[in-house]
Amino acid sequence: MAVLIQINKAHKSYGDQVLLDGADVSIVEGAKIGFVGRNGAGKSTLLKIILGEEEFDSGQLTLHPRLRVGYLRQHDPFLPGETAIEFLQRDSGQEEWKCGEVAGKFELKGDYLEGPVSNLSGGWQTRVKLAALLLHDPNLLLLDEPTNFLDLRTQILLEHFLRKFRGGILVVSHDRAFLKETCEQTLDLSRGKLTLYPGKIDQFIQYQAERVEHDLKVNQSIVTKQKQLQRFIDKNRAGANTASQARSKQKQLDRLQTTEIAALERTASIRAPRVNRRQGTVLRTTDLVIGYPDCEVARQVNLEIEHGQRAAIVGDNGQGKTTLLRSLVGSLDLRGGSLKWGHASDIGTYAQHVYSTLPESKTVLEYLEYQAMPGTTNQDILALAGALLFRDSHVEKKISVLSGGERARLCLAGLLLGEHNILVLDEPGNHLDVETVEALAAAFLDYQGTILFTSHDRHFMSRVATNIIEVRDGQARHYMGDYNSYLYSINQEIVEREKEQRAEQDTSAVPAGKPAPRQAQKMNRKQQKELRRIEQRISALEADSKSLNQQLLDTTDASEALKLHARFTEVSQELQQYEERWLKLTEE
Repeated sequence: MAVLIQINKAHKSYGDQVLLDGADVSIVEGAKIGFVGRNGAGKSTLLKIILGEEEFDSGQLTLHPRLRVGYLRQHDPFLPGETAIEFLQRDSGQEEWKCGEVAGKFELKGDYLEGPVSNLSGGWQTRVKLAALLLHDPNLLLLDEPTNFLDLRTQILLEHFLRKFRGGILVVSHDRAFLKETCEQTLDLSRGKLTLYPGKIDQFIQYQAERVEHDLKVNQSIVTKQKQLQRFIDKNRAGANTASQARSKQKQLDRLQTTEIAALERTASIRAPRVNRRQGTVLRTTDLVIGYPDCEVARQVNLEIEHGQRAAIVGDNGQGKTTLLRSLVGSLDLRGGSLKWGHASDIGTYAQHVYSTLPESKTVLEYLEYQAMPGTTNQDILALAGALLFRDSHVEKKISVLSGGERARLCLAGLLLGEHNILVLDEPGNHLDVETVEALAAAFLDYQGTILFTSHDRHFMSRVATNIIEVRDGQARHYMGDYNSYLYSINQEIVEREKEQRAEQDTSAVPAGKPAPRQAQKMNRKQQKELRRIEQRISALEADSKSLNQQLLDTTDASEALKLHARFTEVSQELQQYEERWLKLTEE
C-alpha cells in the first residue's frame, strides 16, 4: 500500500502562534482518516499546504506521483446562470452522459440538474460539488467541515458515498457521528504534533481519557516522590555525614519530571442558566400557519411542549425549521392560527438575525457582565468566555470588530449567563470544536428549563433531545420516536431510493417489452462470471498488499525489505490491472 503523503519534521507558525512543531505523519492509499483538533490548531492550514496553497516554514512534504487529490470546495465555483450539468461538463471536461450518470448517484435529476445551480439550497449545491469531485477520479479526498449546514439526508447520502469510495479520505470535522460513520482512523493535531491513531473517533476519545487518567496518576506519584526527596535534602544537606547523600538525592530529584497533559490544555467550562424546574405545558400552538408574505411554509401546526423538554426541530434544508423557530419567538409574523406561551416564560433566543442587535460600542467583557444574572462572579464570566474561545486579550475586543462567528459565540455566551427559563436555539454548535460542543451538551442536560433547538450535529442531537418535531412537506408535527429512530428511518429511505435507482438502471438497459437477444444474454452471463472472478482476485490481492505492507513496516532487515518491496510492487501492479478491467466491465 503506497504512501500518498509523507510529512517530516514540519514547522509552521503565524507570529507567536505555533501550529506545527516538528510534526510527522504518513497517509497511505485507501486510508479513511478523521482529522481532529481544537479550533485554530492548524487543520485547515495543513490541508492548504497539501493542496500547494501554502508552504511549511521548514520540514518536508512528499507527495506520491500517483496522488490525485479531490478537494471539496467551500467557496462557490459556479458561473452566473449556470446549470448543474453545465458546471459538471465545464469543470470535468467529460461528456454530458457521463456527467449525468455520476450526478444520478447524488439524486441530481430533472430541475436539480437542468436548472440554475444558484436556485439550489446549500445541501444540493454540495451534491453538485461531490459529483464534480468524482468525475475527476481522485484517489484521495480532502474535506474541510463537509457537513456544515447540510441537512440530515444530504449528510447520510455523503456518508454512503464516502463508505463506498474506493480511494482514501482526510476529513476535517467536528461532527463525531459523521466521523464515526466514515473514518477508520483518527489524526489528531495538538500542541504542534500530529498523531495518527488506528481507530475510530469514539475509540480515540476513550483512549485520550484513559491516557489523561494514567498521566494524572503518574504525575501524582512523581509529585509525592519529589516532596519526599526535597524533605530529605532540606534535612540532611548541612550535615557533614549526610551531605553526600543529600547531593545524591538532589540528582534524583532533578531527573524526576511530571508529564505535560495535552488533553487538558483548554477544558471547556460551560454552565446553563440556573432556573427552577416547572411543571405543565409551556407552549401550545393551534392550527398555526407560518411563512412569509409571498410564501406559505407550513400550515395546521399543532404542537404542545411541556416544561423541561428539549425539543429538537428536524427536517431537510428549506423545509422551514428556522421559519418555525422565528415564528414561535415572534420575530416573524404568523400567517394564521394561534400560539400561547406559559405564564412567566422568559425566552432567550439564539439565531442569525439576533447577531445584528449586539451593542457595537461595548467590549466582549462589558456585554457579558451586562447579560449575566445578578451574583455571577467575574471568574464565572471569564470561564464561560474562555470556553467559547474569548480568551486573554480577546475579552477586551469591541463588538464592532468581531467576525460573524465571534458574534454568534458571544450571543450564545450571553444567553448562558442569563436567567432565561426557555432557550430557543438555531444551530448552537456552529463555530465550536468537539470538546466545546460536548461541554455545551452536558450543560443542557443539567438545565432545568425548556429548550427548542435545531442542529446538524447528530451526536449533539442524540445526547440532548428528549423529543423530535419534524418539519416536512408543509407540516410540522411530533415524530413518534427518539432521535436515533428518526435517523434510522431516514437511512432506510435513502437505502430504498438507492435500490430503486439500481433497478431503474437495470431496466433501462433493455427497452420495455422487448426481450434481450440470446447473444446479448449470453455475453451478459459471461461478463458476470468474469466480474465475479475479478472481484475474488481483487479481494485476494488487497489482502496480500495489506500483509506485505505490514511486513515492510515490521522488518529491520535491509535485504528482506528489498524482497518485500519488489513483491509489493508486483501485487500493486496486478491489482491496478484487475481494477481497470473491473471498471471497464461495470461500465459495459
